[in-house]
Amino acid sequence: MESFDYVVIGGGSGGVATARRAAEYGAKVALIEANRLGGTCVNVGCVPKKVMWNAADMAHRLHDAASYGFDVRNEGFDWSSLKNRRDAYLLRLNDLYANLLEKANVTLVRGYARFRDATTVDVDGRVLSAPHITIATGGHPVFPDIPGAELGISSDGFFALEQQPRRVVVVGGGYIAVELAGVFRALGSDVTQLVRGQRLLRPFDQMLADELTERMSEDGIDIRFSTEAQAIERRADGVLMIDCGEAGTLEADCLLWATGRRANTAELGLEAAGVTVNIDGTIPVDAFQDTSIAGIHAIGDIIGEAELTPVAIAAGRRLATRLFDDQPEVCLDYADIPSVVFSHPTIGTVGLTEAQAREKWPDVKVYSSRFTPMYYAITERKPKTAMKLVCAGPDERVVGLHVIGEGADEMLQGFAVAVKMGATKRDFDNTVAIHPTSAEELVTMR
Repeated sequence: MESFDYVVIGGGSGGVATARRAAEYGAKVALIEANRLGGTCVNVGCVPKKVMWNAADMAHRLHDAASYGFDVRNEGFDWSSLKNRRDAYLLRLNDLYANLLEKANVTLVRGYARFRDATTVDVDGRVLSAPHITIATGGHPVFPDIPGAELGISSDGFFALEQQPRRVVVVGGGYIAVELAGVFRALGSDVTQLVRGQRLLRPFDQMLADELTERMSEDGIDIRFSTEAQAIERRADGVLMIDCGEAGTLEADCLLWATGRRANTAELGLEAAGVTVNIDGTIPVDAFQDTSIAGIHAIGDIIGEAELTPVAIAAGRRLATRLFDDQPEVCLDYADIPSVVFSHPTIGTVGLTEAQAREKWPDVKVYSSRFTPMYYAITERKPKTAMKLVCAGPDERVVGLHVIGEGADEMLQGFAVAVKMGATKRDFDNTVAIHPTSAEELVTMR
């Protein structure tokens, strides 16, 4: 048996972050990972997605180039070439993560961990023990339980595609669905999106959902609400036949499921450690990332709250600080966490939606703006940017800020600081605008 001060199960962004930070404080740390370092974000999530988003954005810019006087000829797009460059970049990141762990003196253990008891895990016959064990195993995409579902791919499968499919059906209305549908369409695929409910992005502010639906439709994505795939078959020629019941049958070259994810906890042997697990596989934790068993902690997607890479990193670093730097009150505040959807256009949001604010406060005032950004003043395309400030109380504190439009992803970070600090509408009004920008609208609304 090998003894450590800290054992981390999972080599994603959160796991690596908490392991390195604990090692900086002098702890003897082991990190367990069977697959590529970096987890979902680096390998089949945020990072490769942003590469694909960049390519899609470039396609839009090429379309606009003539309006700015450039004689640019778009003579085709090579999906496989982009994939090769993207994958090579990811391999470099995998190596970077390994080097960071080595420099921090973190012992990297390859394999799958399973609890023996509350302080001991088995990794393919190698037994590790520690008074503190953190679970950071992330999640995986799930397929619906319908005939032929296995003929589709998940978001993981999207990044494995060697060639671009001509006709794509994306199933789902969440952020993964709208992001990948947008990439496919911008790069030239015909896209149909099936949404079980009546709107996109259900947890987000209604304004964002409405604006994105309009923009995606204008870009040529066929969005079908109240529509579900009920069965899938593959014809002899390879074409997928997607039965949508009363809504008819669709033909596609690729079917992408973006219908949810499940926590990777089923194979950890948590029952041996006595850890409580929710029915959906997530692990309940308190404000300090502690599970139901003393000494066992959980961070990241497996807790089912704010499933974002920077959240896992922040929670993991604070957990290590609390455990190994004698700061017992340190923990992550999950309020006002900013997030971005890399749709086309991008979405930036922080704080409460208008509906949430009205449920919480009797006095809510909303300021909004909708305009054509200056970039599009001379182009054929005229997509809009929309913004909303949700203010509450007599001092009109900004409790929600929502933006959809080009540049929303970059402008949000600074405004998120203001919201987190409790800025009021008057604080926004007292800030001199930067002209000409889209962001200035956030400090000039009346």
